[in-house]
Amino acid sequence: MIDSMAALAAAASTALVAAMATDTWQAARDGMLRVMGRGREDEPAQLAARLDEEAALVRAADDSDAARRSLLPAWRLRLEQFLLAHPEAVDEMDELTRRLTTALPRAQQNWVQHVDARDHGQAFGVQGGNVIIHQEPPADRPDPRP
Repeated sequence: MIDSMAALAAAASTALVAAMATDTWQAARDGMLRVMGRGREDEPAQLAARLDEEAALVRAADDSDAARRSLLPAWRLRLEQFLLAHPEAVDEMDELTRRLTTALPRAQQNWVQHVDARDHGQAFGVQGGNVIIHQEPPADRPDPRP
C-alpha cells in the first residue's frame, strides 16, 4: 500500500470511530456512506448497518474510548482495502477526514492524533502512554558526550 494511502486510512478510521456516539456521528456516517458507497448495490446497505451497529456499541459501552480503540484496527483495515480498490476516492476521503476532525467535540479531537515529520525529520507519537527515545549519534559524527 502506498504510504500516503495508509496514512489517510489511519486518519480517516480514527476520525470515524472518534465520531461514534457524538453529535458529529450523523455527518460521519453519511459522509462515509457517500465516499464508500461505490461498487455493488448491496454494499451501502451493509456498510450502513455495520456503522450503525458499531456506533451503538460505543454508545452502550461503559468506556466509550476503550470501545473506540477496539474498533479502530478493523476500520483502518477496511479503509485501506477500500482506498486500494478505489484510488479515485482518495481526495474525497481526505476532505471528509478533515471536515470530521475539525467538527469533533473537543474530547474526541484530543483522541485524534496527527504526527508529521518533514525534511528527513523524525516524529514520535503515542496516546495513553510514554515515548522514550534513545538514539546514538550517526556514525559519521563524533559522539558529543565526554
